[in-house]
Amino acid sequence: MNNHIVSIGTASPGEAIPQLQISEFMKIAHGLDKIDSRKLNFVYKHSGISSRHSVLQDFNHADPKSFDFFPKNKDLAPFPSTKQRMQEFRKQAFPLAKKAISQCLQNAMTYPVEITHLVLVSCTGMFAPGLELEIMDKMGFNSNVERYSIHFMGCYASFNALKLADRICDSSPKAKVLIVSVELCTLHFQKDYNEDNLLANAIFGDGAAAALVCKDAKGLKIKKYDSQVFKEGENDMAWTIGDFGFEMKLSKYVPDLLQKGLEKITDHLESLYGISKIKNFAVHPGGKQILQKVESAFGINESQNQPSHKVLNQFGNMSSATILFVLQHWLEEEVLDGGILALGFGPGLTLETLLLEK
Repeated sequence: MNNHIVSIGTASPGEAIPQLQISEFMKIAHGLDKIDSRKLNFVYKHSGISSRHSVLQDFNHADPKSFDFFPKNKDLAPFPSTKQRMQEFRKQAFPLAKKAISQCLQNAMTYPVEITHLVLVSCTGMFAPGLELEIMDKMGFNSNVERYSIHFMGCYASFNALKLADRICDSSPKAKVLIVSVELCTLHFQKDYNEDNLLANAIFGDGAAAALVCKDAKGLKIKKYDSQVFKEGENDMAWTIGDFGFEMKLSKYVPDLLQKGLEKITDHLESLYGISKIKNFAVHPGGKQILQKVESAFGINESQNQPSHKVLNQFGNMSSATILFVLQHWLEEEVLDGGILALGFGPGLTLETLLLEK
């Protein structure tokens, strides 16, 4: 019996915030004039995103007097420190994780006491004793659950969690591994108006997802996986801890670098997966251009990668949680012709690939 992703649960904080509503917040926060405001509107209208979610309702408002987390002035001074942002992560993370976990376990008809291993994934917040211990305590998991934390790897981190779960199930056939990804990306809003912040502030949102992996005969079968690093893109995507939250380096050249990297390893991917025969794709929706560049590199059309476009449109990029939102769509497909190739990208420039079959 093969290892399968048997269930996925997802959760979003609050009501969806329209993308153009967020742009009004950004104009105030960045202190933009009319010309730069028009440029920002153009970026937001062509982002492929209609709405996103945030644990901070400040993004709903264009009047600083209505802010709750950020200071109630146009300069946002004093700007929230990394400590304040981590305190907010600690406050907001568990309720969101609980929703995703509850949905996942309910769909799988599995009780919390049946979970043997817990893998926590996040690159937007951390504390110790950690969120994984809070989950175990408040949700009725056994105290001897083996737990692992994957922090700060970026948007592809859930691929590493799925590979770890697969290895665990191979070594312990009775294991039931729960992966929990919680990403509160919007906590790390940066007010300096530059290219990196403009792109990051335009695409990232908050969300949580949980996936149950075990030996079973249903769900998405884990077949093969691979990892590649394109060092030439090392300086174009990065994630560092600053005094005022986590700071992202996100070059506009990432989509082109990714496409060139994929073209270089096409033969490798063909020999490993037979990608020319794969009809279904689950591409991490890091942005509209990334989806388009991957589709171009593989010669596929948008319909073959539709769940990724749908998730991007409704939620934006939720870092490591995003691919689980995409795979949830594929898991719910009643009829599926052929396998699914999932792809994730992140700092490195790293490419993770995973072949699944329903």
